[in-house]
Amino acid sequence: MTTEIKKELFRLEQQHEIKILYAVESGSRAWGFASTDSDWDVRYIYIHKLDWYLNIDDKKDNQEEILPNDIDLAGWELKKALRLFRKSNPPLLEWLRSPIVYLQQFSATDKLRELVKEYFNPKSCLHHYLHMAESNFKVYLQKDTVRVKKYFYVLRPILACEWIRQNDSMPPMEFQILLDSQMTDIAVKTEVQNLLKRKMSGEELKEEPKNHILNDFLEQKINYYNDYISSLGQYNQPDTAKLNELFRQTMSEVWG
Repeated sequence: MTTEIKKELFRLEQQHEIKILYAVESGSRAWGFASTDSDWDVRYIYIHKLDWYLNIDDKKDNQEEILPNDIDLAGWELKKALRLFRKSNPPLLEWLRSPIVYLQQFSATDKLRELVKEYFNPKSCLHHYLHMAESNFKVYLQKDTVRVKKYFYVLRPILACEWIRQNDSMPPMEFQILLDSQMTDIAVKTEVQNLLKRKMSGEELKEEPKNHILNDFLEQKINYYNDYISSLGQYNQPDTAKLNELFRQTMSEVWG
């Protein structure tokens, strides 16, 4: 499938007259708990030629395409990506840490990684992960019977919050690393490991009675982080000059 994904990325470059700087896996395959029917969630950053930018009208700065072969393609134009990076956007920061890289061209991605520590905003990222956990918890885990695999979509952001609070840095994408490093409750960890084995073995995790051990743990953590984030002070947004310079350097490097 990697070969097929690379062919699609090359097609996008030709079709849209762009250069893809970076393309990675961003979904359950990168998180480390893909099942047999998981899609390929390919995310990428691209840059247009200079003429595209020299226009007074706003243009679409993202691309989305879902292919019949379960490849989900979505990309952000570089200026949009840099504006989101300035805000410490967690999905973009996750892309930069993805363990599955399909394509990396030119120096822009490495330069962004060098700037992550300077632009990382723990409060912004905590808000993102808590909102994700809270929303999924309310939507999927409140009935007497629940879609068991949805536990992972609450557990992962909660463990990401734990990592940020303890390390003041962007959490790793891999779920197992988060689980091993952040989960200290043995009973909860045992329940999670059992579900993880079932999911990765290909077992379809349909509706089952909700797991009270996991529900109680997650509800407690959601309440905790609502209070914790409220206690944090404001973080100043870093200067834009370095990102402007990165854009100009990338334009020169890619197109000459």
